[in-house]
Amino acid sequence: MTAAPSFSRQVRRQIEAGAMHLMLRLFRLLSVDRASALGGMVGRLVGPLLGVTRIAKRNLHACLPETPAADRGKIISGMWENLGRTMAEYAHLDAFQVHAEGARIHITGGEVIDQVVTDGKGAIFVGGHFANWELPPLALVEKGLRVMEVYRAASNPLADEIITGLRHEYITPHQAAKGARGARMMLKWLREKNYITMLVDQKMNDGISAPFFGRPAMSPPGAAHLGRRLGCPVILVTIRRTIGAHFLVNVEAPLFVPHTADGEADVLAAVTEINARLERFIRAYPSQWLWLHRRWGD
Repeated sequence: MTAAPSFSRQVRRQIEAGAMHLMLRLFRLLSVDRASALGGMVGRLVGPLLGVTRIAKRNLHACLPETPAADRGKIISGMWENLGRTMAEYAHLDAFQVHAEGARIHITGGEVIDQVVTDGKGAIFVGGHFANWELPPLALVEKGLRVMEVYRAASNPLADEIITGLRHEYITPHQAAKGARGARMMLKWLREKNYITMLVDQKMNDGISAPFFGRPAMSPPGAAHLGRRLGCPVILVTIRRTIGAHFLVNVEAPLFVPHTADGEADVLAAVTEINARLERFIRAYPSQWLWLHRRWGD
């Protein structure tokens, strides 16, 4: 049984949630472009001064050692600008569309989605913390797919309630928190030939070790397990910020998980390929990835 949070932690959670509510209301008063620009400016100015930036510097040095120090600094500044923009854009999720005139999201690889729908097996869309990572599921929903978004619950349940509420209203009402209950929900959803989305770029302590930027990294195996079990494709969806609050979503070719007598090897092969595809995108657009995770546990 989980112990009740201390009084000080409850107060801290209330303050954090109150600050989030206030931030969303203030950004909502601005147009989406001005809100995004202001959030980016704050992120670029404040983010590099925060202690957590040490993690980003360490990750960059280990993953891209050939990159000059000055360029790594630019990557970190760009990362913080992108994060600030993303936070501000939560107040304007209703402004992001695919099909409307002047749409802010454009899709490449849409034919992959069309083929998946034709095949009728359902699919698992995976991604990472790129650009505004909330928007790929929205793009899939706008393409007509019944999407369940799988997420890692925030440590502050009050903040988590705010975020999931925004997703419910503007992206999809079908959500599953990672964990045993969420896994059952995902399995049932996929068996009904629907679609799930999940981010798979963070460290998972009870995952499996697979190479990522040339180093072993504990990686989430859930998508590979589900793909192998149900025979549905695993599809990487990346998103990058093109300019301001405009984005390009790319849907890659499907990955079908092997189904041999060695299930562990099948899953490892799939996770290794997913990590390789994530790495290729990060190398191409390093400032668009969130380098702040303790991805390798060092």
